[in-house]
Amino acid sequence: MTKSPSTLGIILFIATMIIFFVVYSFFSGINYFDISLKANAFVLPVIYAATAFWSVKSYWNNHKMGFREAFKRAFVPMFIGGILSIFSIYAFLNFADTDAKKLLNYQYVQRQKSELDTEYTSARKILKHQKDIDELDQKYKERLQSFTPEAVKGKDMLTASHFSGYFAAILIFYVVLSVFFGAFFRTKTIQPEETNQA
Repeated sequence: MTKSPSTLGIILFIATMIIFFVVYSFFSGINYFDISLKANAFVLPVIYAATAFWSVKSYWNNHKMGFREAFKRAFVPMFIGGILSIFSIYAFLNFADTDAKKLLNYQYVQRQKSELDTEYTSARKILKHQKDIDELDQKYKERLQSFTPEAVKGKDMLTASHFSGYFAAILIFYVVLSVFFGAFFRTKTIQPEETNQA
């Protein structure tokens, strides 16, 4: 059954929000940021790619399609689902539950600090000359200054400008995937035409 790209976009939006609220409801503890990151990195891209593929494939089964049509059928659902989700999640975290936003920001900073500590520890094990060790220690102390309470007080990774940046990065994924599907399904439709002409 072929659904319009807009309808699939709304379905993607609903699926994204369900995943967001499942993570929010069941995992908003000490691993909230990490689980959110994993859902965004591994779960959502698979769902969006599968929906884009289905959008193109279900139409291609019964219609001839050029690159532009295939691209549109892949891109539109992802774009609609993505932009509606970004606006909704931004509004929820900035207006409905600011405590969740504070928790995410805090865990984001803690994750950065943990990564810095890990890098420092592993680098210090490798170094043998005291001069290099002293230089590493100095750089580590300088970097630690960015994690003082005063330095992180105003740090906010969930502002409108940050969300715009996230969406710009996501758009690149949508475009690349849509170009791939457009080229693949266009090629599949041209081959029979060439056979008939021969």
